[in-house]
Amino acid sequence: MSLSDSRTARQAGIAGDSRPLARLSAGEAVLAELRSEIESGRVPVGSKLPAEAALAARYGVSRSVVREALRSCAALGLTETHTGKGTFVVSGSVSSDLVLGRYSARDLTEARPHIEVPAAGLAAVRRSEEDLATLKGIVADMALEDDPASWVALDATFHGLIARASGNKVFESVVADLRDALANQSETLNLVADRQRASDVEHRKILTAIEAGSAELASAAMAEHLAAVTEAVESLRNH
Repeated sequence: MSLSDSRTARQAGIAGDSRPLARLSAGEAVLAELRSEIESGRVPVGSKLPAEAALAARYGVSRSVVREALRSCAALGLTETHTGKGTFVVSGSVSSDLVLGRYSARDLTEARPHIEVPAAGLAAVRRSEEDLATLKGIVADMALEDDPASWVALDATFHGLIARASGNKVFESVVADLRDALANQSETLNLVADRQRASDVEHRKILTAIEAGSAELASAAMAEHLAAVTEAVESLRNH
């Protein structure tokens, strides 16, 4: 039985043993298994992981699911992928900070409140009816979205549109520049800390405040959302 067929499955680990995977989504299960193999030392530092195709076959999932899990392994500081060479284990324990390409989770945590909180407040008083309709559509789509990659893309778009609706070109440019790092962080938090549905609730609260035209409530809702994200990041080492 493959992970794509059922949320509960028994799969062979990288080290060759067979253990039950928890009741998780395919991406969560693959990441949990890879992390367990690495942190237990069954796959030691310096080892090269099997190719994407081999991992996909082993776990009975698509290569996109494997790539999702591997990106999160890299974000957790466990692995590094080198083009043309493969993915290698570089640490046996999760880093104290997420590795998100050019930026770290600490970079985002320190910067986002100074950018996205005021942007949300401005969006509440400057947004157009078209901006509002687009944001409503995105939030509705996110609530129904089951594909992790599609949800992450919508999440990044939601934050980018709020920055654009603020009418401040600096906020819009900075959030656009952070898009890849934000997407990588969201993807990892969804797999490790099960943040997706909580984020949906927080996004609806931000949207409601923007629709009401309340800069104070929109800023507060965005601040609450970012605080929850920070808390999830800080909890990663305990998962």
